[in-house]
Amino acid sequence: MNNHRFNGSLITHLVCSKCNTFFDHQVVQTFATCCNVPLSAAYDLRNQSIKEIIANDYSMWRYRFALPILDSSNIVSLNEGYTPITELRKLSEQLSNSAIFLKDESVNPTGSFKARGLSMGVSKAKELGIKRMVIPTAGNAGGAMSAYCAKAGIEATVVMPKHTADTLKDECRLYGANLIQMDGLIDACGKKAREIAASTGAFDMSTMKEPYRLEGKKTLGYEIAEQFNWVLPDIIVYPAGGGTGLIGIWKAFKELISMGAIKGLLPKMVLVQSDECSPMVHLFKDGQLPINYSPKPSAALGLAVPYPFATAMMLEVLKESNGIALTVTEEEMEMGVEAIAKIEGVLLSPEGAATYKATQKLFELGWIKNTDKVLLVNTGSWYKYR
Repeated sequence: MNNHRFNGSLITHLVCSKCNTFFDHQVVQTFATCCNVPLSAAYDLRNQSIKEIIANDYSMWRYRFALPILDSSNIVSLNEGYTPITELRKLSEQLSNSAIFLKDESVNPTGSFKARGLSMGVSKAKELGIKRMVIPTAGNAGGAMSAYCAKAGIEATVVMPKHTADTLKDECRLYGANLIQMDGLIDACGKKAREIAASTGAFDMSTMKEPYRLEGKKTLGYEIAEQFNWVLPDIIVYPAGGGTGLIGIWKAFKELISMGAIKGLLPKMVLVQSDECSPMVHLFKDGQLPINYSPKPSAALGLAVPYPFATAMMLEVLKESNGIALTVTEEEMEMGVEAIAKIEGVLLSPEGAATYKATQKLFELGWIKNTDKVLLVNTGSWYKYR
């Protein structure tokens, strides 16, 4: 870590996302037991000038004043975050748009945006004295937790669907994690992880069922604001499974507003899912899952989350941002990977390609205008899906 201009965290407490009950951030917490919903961290950001307290550190830890680690010696970092934003000029011309940008999370350690959340989650676990961790994963989160646990000296158990790419299984093993493979999707893995946590005392790192992975993911929002010189894009297109990144970006924007760092309208948030597994699109459009709901695996592994825990928080982001949720097909994602590679020389993950195809659809519908500044988020590396 580099020398920081500011060495403290401004965290004050954890809060229930439904009833606003306060919880102590200095003891081990999971989700809000009062309402069975996620907890999130709260900070005292009043009278803070962000430009004066950003750390001299070109990773996500430059925003550590708004992160929950109290003692910097507990930070477990592989230099995650501060990923590039580039303008996709050829794609912009193709879609008759003046400004389409890409936030490329594939350059993170372990090849995906999961590095942010797991760096934070493992760091806080270390600070709280946790020695064992278990995570259900579609792939990338398991690899990330394995890497950070290896560096922290924490025992890691990863529960993963059998159909997950071998690359993702191998990385968990190489980092020394205990790998358990399950039939089905991540919900089956989640059930197994809960059983392991109950029988061994391992801390369950399931998406949004602990409060700190969200804090790592929210650094995406801080970076987006800073990299756009504190003037946000009009639309952000995000591939959401468990939704931590979508919720985290929105949380970051609200925190930045409280510091007076950004002004004006916030972006419209677009939530993209595969039509093979699209619970949030059903909930957004119909308010419920269909009677014949039958989620299936997707090439976009991170989108195959049939029963996400933080549905209410994702829907709130879409409502507050005047956003939208839509699906793309597996074939469209495959076509999207190839199209962007040939147009821009960038290999997107299937999730990243989903944002491109969704953007294309929204242009055709007139929902995105030619004058809009649009940011696509590529959440992982194409190379990990082989």
